[in-house]
Amino acid sequence: MPVLDCRMTSQENQPLQDSFMSNLFLKNQTAIITGASRGIGRAIAIKLADLGANIAFNYHSNQEQASSLEKELANKGVKAKGSRVDIKNFEEVKGWIESTKAEFGGLDVLVNNAGIIRDKALMMMSKDDWQEVIDTNLTGMFNATRACIVTFMKQKKGQVINISSVSGVIGLPRQVNYSASKGGINAFTKALAKEVASFGIRVNAIAPGFIETDILSGFTDDQKKKITEMIPLARIGSVGDVAGVVEYLLSDQAAYVTGQVIVVDGGLAIR
Repeated sequence: MPVLDCRMTSQENQPLQDSFMSNLFLKNQTAIITGASRGIGRAIAIKLADLGANIAFNYHSNQEQASSLEKELANKGVKAKGSRVDIKNFEEVKGWIESTKAEFGGLDVLVNNAGIIRDKALMMMSKDDWQEVIDTNLTGMFNATRACIVTFMKQKKGQVINISSVSGVIGLPRQVNYSASKGGINAFTKALAKEVASFGIRVNAIAPGFIETDILSGFTDDQKKKITEMIPLARIGSVGDVAGVVEYLLSDQAAYVTGQVIVVDGGLAIR
């Protein structure tokens, strides 16, 4: 019986490689990124600018970091604008998205990255600790997505990427508020993906594990060592590890991927 050889030659595989590796496959597209002045959001903004996208982002309070990012992005030859917007405020977010669409000439990509932590044991957690995390992480994502989704549906294209967390997949102690908010993001992602797939819109989430950001800057070397010992790949992740998955999801290589929660955690969740 003949054996079917499904392997591609390097020449046959070239169009797929070119589709993904093209430096400017987001050229002239507009990407909105929430909470992008530092950490994972900043790395995503830089990555998408490298791919040719014009970037609009919001920040909460650090104008110096936001201005620095604006300049860094502009130096890459793309349009970039940071705006101080309270992601928890529906009307404020709606106005920001509308003005961005008018100024940038359209909307193509939304990355919901804005988030906070207020880690505490539940017995010590105040109502404000709970509400602030839910309002920022979960309701903030709703606010931005609701403001973009009608435009995406009318134009029958658009992509939404939600930055979740491994905490929303496996749950972590002293993070019931954060885990609940991120678990909600995962469910939101799957439900919305089903709702808008017929409009050509893809919706996915990325769930990072321990990533080297400001959140870990206060950890001691001993604490980081203990974290590393929990991770099968034996290292803490980088912001580039997350930004690279965003690049993949926005590329043609992921054209058949929607409603997924991609865990980027070095294997932590499988232990």
